[in-house]
Amino acid sequence: MAKSHRSCMVRALAGTIAMLVLPLSLPLMADPDRDPVPLPAPPLHLDSVVKVPAPLLDTETLASSEASAMVEVPRAVEGPGVLERLLPSEHPSEREHEDEPALEVPAVVSEPADPIVPPPTTHLSITLDWYLNPQHAALLVAREKGMFARRGLEVTLVVPADPSVPAKLLAAGRTDLALGRQPQLHLLVDRQMPVVRVATLVAAPVSGLVLSGASESAGNDYSLEGLRIGVTDSDGRDVVLAFMLTELLGMARGLELVGLEELGYSAVEAMREQRVDGLMMHHRYLLPRQLADEGIMTRTLPSEANGLPAHDGLILMANRDQLNGKRDAVRRLVSALDEAALWIVNHPQEAWALLEKAEPALAGQAGQDAWADIYPRLALQPAAVDHGRYLRFEQFLHEAGVVETMTPLERLAIDLGTSAP
Repeated sequence: MAKSHRSCMVRALAGTIAMLVLPLSLPLMADPDRDPVPLPAPPLHLDSVVKVPAPLLDTETLASSEASAMVEVPRAVEGPGVLERLLPSEHPSEREHEDEPALEVPAVVSEPADPIVPPPTTHLSITLDWYLNPQHAALLVAREKGMFARRGLEVTLVVPADPSVPAKLLAAGRTDLALGRQPQLHLLVDRQMPVVRVATLVAAPVSGLVLSGASESAGNDYSLEGLRIGVTDSDGRDVVLAFMLTELLGMARGLELVGLEELGYSAVEAMREQRVDGLMMHHRYLLPRQLADEGIMTRTLPSEANGLPAHDGLILMANRDQLNGKRDAVRRLVSALDEAALWIVNHPQEAWALLEKAEPALAGQAGQDAWADIYPRLALQPAAVDHGRYLRFEQFLHEAGVVETMTPLERLAIDLGTSAP
């Protein structure tokens, strides 16, 4: 009975072994002439384990609950197994083979850059106070050296038909800006004209009374009574000359003691033809040298030394009612004047050579001699306002009865480099 039972167990074990071996031998039995196909190696990973059944030792072991225990064996080869190579992965990054080269990402884009679009150009017209001369140096240098263009400006300098009309053109809105003088500004504002100073080009007085040599017989007493004096504008007559004669003649109504003649641009011709004995001019450093070239000897009485407080000799004015729409453009223009003035004082000889080349009419010994007196008086901070100077001059005119009411400073002059009033 025991032998029979053992025999049954042996036959059962043999059948089990046959079931395990039979699938492996089927490919060889199907085609004996064909080369045997190597079986793929089982996937082995060092970081995982393969579970195989424990060896069958005897029937008692099979009968026990421990017969189905598994032995854990570590992988012997690195890399993905056969099934991992054949089956698709859920993650795209895991489907890439290790031997495939990585895609290169370009570090520099080779496409051409977008073209640089220049800023829109703003056109500004400036009506001058006189013919082009060295006192306009900052405007000319800023134009010739591209300082206006770099700020998106195209500036046109206009010589007026008559030196008395720039302020009228500005008030009528027929020019964007106009050149003038501080005494003129106070008169215009008092007459309710919508003008305001936005920059200073010449920061010192340049006006004066130019007398011919014939008047020297009066000696140092400057006996001007009865002389014929030529004038070119209202502020030169009503402010500068009026206060100078009051100081020189010792009486308040000096204008009544001289003969006056309106000359406009014909001032030099009037002196040459001896139609006048003197000129009330705002170009005292230029005109005497021009007359000297023609053999006319003169002497000049500076305005600030004979009755007038110190004031700005050449200013840039804007129309107050129209300034808001042009404020940014005017601010850029004043910035260019600032740059030009600094370049001039650092390179005075180069600046004069540039002026002669740009405007041949300026060339000559008279202009060159005048340049030495003019360029040190250029405003190095065109936008800045000397508050005390403007308030003192307004007070001076009010006390003398030239202006009826005191005008607030912000209506006279503004600094575009700061917040607008």
